[in-house]
Amino acid sequence: MATFVDRVVLHLQAGDGGHGCVSIHREKFKPFGGPDGGNGGHGGSVSLVVDPQVTTLLDFHFHPHVKADNGKGGAGSNRDGANGHNLVLKVPNGTVVQTTDGTVLADMVGAGTTFEVARGGRGGRGNASLANAKRKAPGFAELGEPGDQLDIVLELKSVADVGLVGFPSAGKSSLISVISAAKPKIADYPFTTLVPNLGVVRVDNHTFTVADVPGLIPGAATGKGLGLEFLRHIERCAVLVHVIDSATLEPGRDPVADIDAIEAELSQYGGLADRPRLVAVNKVDVPDGRDLAEIVRPDLEERGYRVFEVSAATREGLKELTYAMAELVEAERKAAPPAEPTRIVIRPLAVDDAGFTITAESDGSFTVRGVRPERWVKQTNFDNDEAVGYLADRLARLGVEDKLAKAGAQPGDLVRIGEREFDWQPTLFAGVEFVPGNRGTDIRLEEKSNRASAAERLAARKARRVRSADEVGADSSDDDAIDDEDDAE
Repeated sequence: MATFVDRVVLHLQAGDGGHGCVSIHREKFKPFGGPDGGNGGHGGSVSLVVDPQVTTLLDFHFHPHVKADNGKGGAGSNRDGANGHNLVLKVPNGTVVQTTDGTVLADMVGAGTTFEVARGGRGGRGNASLANAKRKAPGFAELGEPGDQLDIVLELKSVADVGLVGFPSAGKSSLISVISAAKPKIADYPFTTLVPNLGVVRVDNHTFTVADVPGLIPGAATGKGLGLEFLRHIERCAVLVHVIDSATLEPGRDPVADIDAIEAELSQYGGLADRPRLVAVNKVDVPDGRDLAEIVRPDLEERGYRVFEVSAATREGLKELTYAMAELVEAERKAAPPAEPTRIVIRPLAVDDAGFTITAESDGSFTVRGVRPERWVKQTNFDNDEAVGYLADRLARLGVEDKLAKAGAQPGDLVRIGEREFDWQPTLFAGVEFVPGNRGTDIRLEEKSNRASAAERLAARKARRVRSADEVGADSSDDDAIDDEDDAE
């Protein structure tokens, strides 16, 4: 079984944040010392880092499910929960991170390159952190935020300067074994090489890497055989070398036809037309092979190819071939734009950006989307009325209530925030201040609340003032009448 894997699907789960704690400090002669519930710890994140010592994705093939540690919950006496440990996965150089639908998230090239692919959830705040001047002893705490959960695809594209392409059994493995220290499997049957092999070649003061791409066949660009798995490994190569078998005994095969077939597959795969090409006519140590190489050489040179007659068995012509590779690689390196240092891009929010949007759906409901509203909903314990009231106050301060009204929402309409659905009742919160009650309760959410609204209380105060004035006037009239009667007597 081959021990090289260049494409895997990972199922990632970042750690969930720990829940905040609800606690009241109590000690002798001090039964109510105030809230002292600690915050929950943050969940661990999942990151990828390029490690030069890793050359395959085999470990992920056998262990595709990855989960980071959860954050610990808070405790009393203002003890915060521990953060979950971040999980760092080592990947080979040249790994491309994609979503399952093909969207590229990161192209990881260069030792030490790091990408955070799944972020851990925030820990919930304890009631000590939620206390304020009006809510001195909260009877609730925030829940931990769930960590990111997603599936990603890792594809390995070999990072090499020169790619050797050709039909099976053309001698690519033999060639890379004699020009470098690579030790690929070599045998006298097709498709001996099932995985790309990388070798480092040194020519004078020049050093470059060569990739032995497994044999291609007609139809490889459409997935025939293992074509797509092989072709992705030459995308990063700066120079392509056609390795041609000049001693093949297969009918209908000749160097020109082989190059045409390989070029057709490269063209259909796309993105490789601008790479410089060399042609290495291999196996010229065989008498018939040398004769055929001399026959096709003029035709290949007319097409613009630089042709080298080589033999991996006798090492004939390899010096000239490696010097030509080094020349093209150096030219490509000089022509490449200089690598720019990573720039930190700051994108401040617009002044009028509320951080959320409201969409009116076709069924008459409304959907609120935004990082903060959705996170607040996830961190709310809906079994606790005081926590629900606190969420309503936060949404009202953010402006969700006002925008829902402007969008045409009516009391009783369905409103969605994240995975939660609500029946919108703005009269429960608009203009009504929080009134402390029993911990864990909110008088505004009681089904049969006798508490009057602010407008009703104001009207009652005005009515009392009017009645008091009338009563004073009536008393004055009675006193005058009594005085008149006394005078008459």
